[in-house]
Amino acid sequence: MAQWRRFPSRAFWAVDRFMGGQRPPTRSQKWAARHPVATGLCAAVPTTLFFLALSPGTAPGDLAFAAFSGLALGLVFSLTAASERLRQRRLKRLGLWNGS
Repeated sequence: MAQWRRFPSRAFWAVDRFMGGQRPPTRSQKWAARHPVATGLCAAVPTTLFFLALSPGTAPGDLAFAAFSGLALGLVFSLTAASERLRQRRLKRLGLWNGS
């Protein structure tokens, strides 16, 4: 029964290895892993401003759409940066990367 609880985790790491997840992180990946909230903000603010500039008026629907799209994209980038942090911890734990 315990093996089925670990299945999603093992499947995720198998896909990660297949896609080259054993390689050391690049400089930008290291920064993103250290600052996941800032990474999300760096994606959310320009997206929100873009959709605000694109909208013809200041209707509440336009503002809500711009805010929602910025929030959604920022959340995706933040979660991706957090998963990169987990990947880097795993590389350190396996001894494939020394963390520098």
